[in-house]
Amino acid sequence: MPPLSDADVIRIARLARLDLTGLERHRLAQELRAILDYAGQLTRVATAGPESSLNPGVRQLPERPDDPVPGLHRNEALQNAPDADLEAGLFRVPRVLGG
Repeated sequence: MPPLSDADVIRIARLARLDLTGLERHRLAQELRAILDYAGQLTRVATAGPESSLNPGVRQLPERPDDPVPGLHRNEALQNAPDADLEAGLFRVPRVLGG
């Protein structure tokens, strides 16, 4: 893999919307090179032999029957809500948009 140039580091910093000083840019270049070197090592790992598995440590758990059960009546669901509109059948929540 070709080494990172200063122009590469500046471009990456701009894409990440980072305004870096010269010292920060030098440090970022070192860190990016270390990351890319490590990724290069991973590409050289032989993975052709082992059988793939999702998670070998997890065994199949028993399943329970999926039997439908009746749900709560609307008023039961609203009775513990801190600020419910029982007549409209709605939960009130604090406004988060358009404040």
